[in-house]
Order: sequence, then structure tokens, then C-alpha cells
Amino acid sequence: MKKIERAVISVSNKTGLLDFSKQLKDLGVEILSTGGTAKFLRENGVQVKDISEFTGFPEILDGRVKTLHPKIHGGLLGRRDLPAHQEQMKKNGILPIDMVVVNLYPFESTISKPNVSFEEAIENIDIGGPAMLRSAAKNFTDVAVVVDPSDYERVINEMKEQQGKLIEGTLYQLAKKVFLHTSRYDSMIAGYLERQLKKDPSMKEEFPLFLNLSYEKTQNLRYGENPHQRGAFYRDNHSLEPSVARASLLHGKEMSYNNFLDANSSFELVREYQETCAVIVKHNNPCGVAVGPTAAEAYRRARGTDPISAFGGVIAFNQPVDLETAKEITSTFVEVVIAPSFQEDALFELKRKKDIRLLSTGPLLSEHQDKFEFKKITGGLLYQDRDLGIIKNIKELKVVTKRKPSEKEYAALEFAWKVCKHVKSNAIIFAFDGQTLGIGAGQMSRIDSVQLAASKAQKPLSGAVMASDAFFPFRDGLDTAFKAGIRAVIQPGGSIKDSEVIQAADEYDMTMVFTGMRHFRH
Repeated sequence: MKKIERAVISVSNKTGLLDFSKQLKDLGVEILSTGGTAKFLRENGVQVKDISEFTGFPEILDGRVKTLHPKIHGGLLGRRDLPAHQEQMKKNGILPIDMVVVNLYPFESTISKPNVSFEEAIENIDIGGPAMLRSAAKNFTDVAVVVDPSDYERVINEMKEQQGKLIEGTLYQLAKKVFLHTSRYDSMIAGYLERQLKKDPSMKEEFPLFLNLSYEKTQNLRYGENPHQRGAFYRDNHSLEPSVARASLLHGKEMSYNNFLDANSSFELVREYQETCAVIVKHNNPCGVAVGPTAAEAYRRARGTDPISAFGGVIAFNQPVDLETAKEITSTFVEVVIAPSFQEDALFELKRKKDIRLLSTGPLLSEHQDKFEFKKITGGLLYQDRDLGIIKNIKELKVVTKRKPSEKEYAALEFAWKVCKHVKSNAIIFAFDGQTLGIGAGQMSRIDSVQLAASKAQKPLSGAVMASDAFFPFRDGLDTAFKAGIRAVIQPGGSIKDSEVIQAADEYDMTMVFTGMRHFRH
């Protein structure tokens, strides 16, 4: 490109702007500006020319129309290497504009304000800014476009080295950043409008024809799921729900790809319980879940489910971690601990372990809840309602056997059903008295999961309950469970052989309830 001689500057984020503008002036650049930016620069001693003076056309419609003018966009889009373009520009009195410095109306911060009105949000949708950015970025070989204040220093230094110019590689990188920026901006607006639609009970909520996703990279990962794979973590800045993604890392190494997956799984499960609860996850499956009078006791009971698998696991609590709990944790090897908070003496104890990662989420209760989730497949994306299904009153479920559950069995069935929802299909949970006793996860047949859960049990299962994420296709699951000591079952029902399964339960004097709700987790 040729030497930069004329720049349009119009920004809402004025970080670093004054120094940058002064250095542009020192390099002989004429600055065109609008509204608040022009006022800010003048008040700080930087000479600028108003856009309206440059175009010969006033700002109108309460400032909605300022830069949407041929003398602006012609000056940005006219190609310097095409004589026809240069002739038309000259004929129409259009001067070239060599740089655009624009960041957009603060739509994101506006909609983040409590009780912001719809009208205020709409007025903070930028029109002229994205138009200038896109014009400049399209013509990036002739026009420098700066959307990120963090690039100011780089741009000035290069202009000083290159006698007022920027090299082609820099121009290209700056232009690429523009389209990422405007794409995210448009996605924010579309997402906001979609959320407003959902607030209207008269409007039917549907999946959008085009799915706009906007996530911001917060860190590169050492590697992905395996060392030969690259990885990075992106955060949805619009999600306000307490989560691993929003948690603060208080201590330890940066989270890995698998740490994020396991921490998310453990955290989502522990939030199911009102009672003090601890969850241990290994390879994205729970290997121990328990409630207790204290966090320490809940953790000891969870670890007792499968002590071998718990080694090197990820632990989640739904209560603050105290010193007693911290001492239990440091007695073995643990990868990650996630909790609403950590008491000061507990933090001191846990930090003795150099590599343990400690995540604090803040309070778990929130009025905000993400309603959808998606999974990537090759060439596409699966998008669905998040599985937020719960049992509101377990005693209202259909008891399909002759014997009804006892009070203790009802409590154990409800506890086990919550765990079941977070275990890979086919999922079988053995439990009693607020503690998992055996977990069968991810098997290709349900009978295999029952056998696996029985083989993992660390103590006798006599009188325990069983939860199944989907129906039993045959009675063999019940036969095997009875031999292991199971006396109560909770499952969705819905098999063509339900009658045979119920008959087996009655033969064994087992009690069984149907939820009518399946919890497959692939």
C-alpha cells in the first residue's frame, strides 16, 4: 500500500486511543472523526475534521446516519491500482481513505446491564461502523483497518519502520480480524433477539434455520484429547449459568481438554442434589457419588464406591470445601477439585499439592440456565434441548409391581435416578442410603451393565436399589440384579416385554417404579 495519509476514527472503546491518535498526527495523518470520538480527541489536543465537513452532508436521524456516504465508502472501496476507479473518484470529488479505526457500539455491555430495555439495546446496534469495517477490510491491500485497541502499538511501530506504510501481511491479518469481530457482533445481536422472542409466551420456540454461535478463545491447551491432537478452550460469554467454563482457577496447572470434560460432568451431576454431595468422575463417568452430613463425609462415601477408579479423579462438591475435606482430598492423588468456594485453611492445605487444579464457581443457584446443547459430528452439528428432566415427586410415579417401595427405598431410588442421568448409556446404578454402591457405564448391552455394576460393588448389595437409564428389553437384567441383592428398581419402562420384566420383579418380591422418562447419554 501507499503511505497512510487519511484515517477515519470512530470508537466506543477509547482505550489507548489518545496516544495512538497523537502518533498518527506526528506521522502526518489527517484524522476524520464523528460525535463523541471527535469531541474526546479535540478536548485532548488532537486536531480532527468532522465527517460531516468532509462529506458536505450533516449527521441526521439522531446520529443514525453519519458515515453512510459515497465520499466515505468510495474513499475506502476505490482500488488504487485501477485507473477507472481513480478516474471515477476524481470525477465525484472522492478522496482516498487509507485507514479505518473503528470499534462498534457497545452492544454486549449494553445488554449485560440489569433491566436494560429492548429499545436501548436496539439503539446500540451499530450500522455505520460494521459497514466501514467491511468496506476497508474488503479493500485491505489499500486500506488499513484497526478494530482492536491491542493492535495500536503494533500498527504505529510498523508505520514508523515502513515510512508511514504497513506491509501486506499485517494488512491481511488486520482485515481477517475485522470479519471475525463483525461476525461475533452480528451473532450477539441475533442471539439477543432470539432470547427476546422466547420471553413472549405467544411465540412458539423453534430451532433457528441458521445457527449462529459466538465463542471466545480464552486459552490454548497443551494438547487435545490425546497428545497428537491440538486443542483450545472457548467460552460462551453470554451464558450466565454457574459452570466450569465460568469458574476461577485458584491454583494448579492450566486445565487440560480432558480436565474440562470431566470437571463439567462432575459439576453438572453434583448440582442435582440439595443435600451436601460429592461426585468423583473418571474418564467422563461418575465412579462415586454420595451425600452426607458434611462435605468430608460425602467425599469419603463417594470414594468408597470405587477407590481404585477414584485415584486421579476429578471431584465436585456442591458446598464449600473446608479443612477436613481438604485433608481427605490430599491423602490421595486428585486431578481437579471444583466447588462453590474454598475456606482459607482448606486452600492452604490443598495448595501443598503443586499440580492439583482448584476451581471455584461461586454460588450454584442461578435463575439463568442454558436450555440447549450441541455436539459436533463430521460435516454437521446436532442441536437439542438440554436434558433438564427431573422427578418432581417420586411418590407420584407409577408403581408397576405388587409391592410398593418403602420410604428408604423411595429415597434411594430418587438418589440413584439422579446419578443415572449423568452416566454413559447403557447405564446401571446400584445405590442405597445416599451412596452409589456400583456403577455400570457405557456397555453395549444392558445385562452387561448390570453385571459390571455388581462386579464393582465394594460391599454386599442386599436391599440396595437399581436405576436404569432406559427400559429393560428382557428380564435377564432383573434376574441378575436380584441375585446380586437388589430389591427395588427405577426405570423408564416402555419395552414390548415390560410385562415379563414386571413378572420377574413380582416373582422376586422386588418393587419397581416407571418414570416414563429416558436418560440416554451418548
